[in-house]
Order: sequence, then structure tokens, then C-alpha cells
Amino acid sequence: MSVRLIVRTFSELCITAGSLIVLFVVYVLLWTGVKADGAAAGQIDTLHREWRDRPAATPTAAPTAAPDAAPDAAPDPAPARRYEPGRGIAVMYVPRLGRDWEWPVLEGTGTGVLKKGLGHYATGARLGATGNFAVAGHRRTYGDPFKDFPRLRAGDAVVLTDGTTWYTYRVARAPYRTVPTDTGVIAPVPAPLRKGAAAFDGPGRYLTLTTCDPEWGSSHRLVVWAHLDATRPVTQGKPPSLGS
Repeated sequence: MSVRLIVRTFSELCITAGSLIVLFVVYVLLWTGVKADGAAAGQIDTLHREWRDRPAATPTAAPTAAPDAAPDAAPDPAPARRYEPGRGIAVMYVPRLGRDWEWPVLEGTGTGVLKKGLGHYATGARLGATGNFAVAGHRRTYGDPFKDFPRLRAGDAVVLTDGTTWYTYRVARAPYRTVPTDTGVIAPVPAPLRKGAAAFDGPGRYLTLTTCDPEWGSSHRLVVWAHLDATRPVTQGKPPSLGS
């Protein structure tokens, strides 16, 4: 084989490899996002349909006495069977991340679930209940739901609805960086992992959000803790933090 043929063959292999890499990048950056956006919209539509068709006599959570009631004034949601793996639980809104930021929360944190939306850790508490309602989401790919996670700040609202009640949680502090093995962040009472980390003194109604860090890696996690600030029946309209 001549040197010219070897060089030509090598060049063709490089071009082929480069094309495959470009196609893969396009798939990761664009196509997974398109698929995730469609899947998430489908999950939200399914939840809205289920809520619309749900008999009024079988609410999923104990009713609150008045709009924007203090969380301690309402009992825990009535005992119910565990969330069904892979099924939608709620819709989450985070005004800090955009006026149109809206993602479904499904039960479980497996790969298939996180392609459709955010995932609720199966060991966590039910929405609005005493304990820690812990949720994971992709930072990048599959719709980039938590792309702007580092923008979150103390006092920001994280609002969820299960079709019966609006739950407004308030972020305790800016995102905290840790490693995947630090499972204390999703404990019933979120544990401090180092001096200065946000912690809670005892049982309460907490929310934890987790995502990968760095932006295109997974060696670490970014974590945000929040506490339940107010509840509001859906019949009273959206909570103030979501505007009109």
C-alpha cells in the first residue's frame, strides 16, 4: 500500500469519525431536548387531565382552611398508597428560572424517568407532608431543566401543585456543592455536610432539589434546600409568587 493511499485512508477515517462526533453532539444538545420537551409536556397534559377527571370527593391532600395558610396549620396529607413508580405526581414552577419554567415531577430517579421530567426520590416524603420531598433533575441534556440551578438564592419560591393544593416552598440558601455519596442532603431532616451549610433543627416540611455539577459532568452535586412556607387550595387561584 502506497503512502498516498495510507494518508487518504486515514483522512477518510478522520472525516468519518468527526462526522459521527458532530452527529452525537447534535443528538445530545438538540434531539434529547426536543424529546424531553415533548415528553414533559405530555406528562403535564396527563396530570391536568387526571386532575380534571378526578372526583371531587377524593382529594389527594388534606384541604387547607384558607388561602396561603401557614403550613403548620394544616395536617399532613391523608395517608395513601405510595406513589406509583414512573407516574406523575405534581407540576413544579420556579419563577427564578423563568416565567415559562414548568416541569412535571414523576416518581423515581431512574434514567427513563429523568428523560421525561424531574424525579422524586422514592425514599422521600409525600408532597407537603412532614419530611423531605426530594427531587432530582438534569442540569444538561433532556431539556436542561436545571441548567440555571446556580441562580437560585435564599428566599426564592419553589411552587408545586398536585391538582388540589398549591405548595409554596422557600429556598433556605444558595446552592451547596457536594458529592453524590452525601445522602444526608435528602434525609427527612436535611443534614449539614460542613460548617456553614444550611441545616434544619428538627422535623419539618422540607424540599430538596439536586442536580449534577459541573454543568457537563457528574462528579459533584448541587443542592438546594427549602421549607414549606404556605399552602393554598387550587380553588383560590395561583399563589402570589406565580403572579396572575
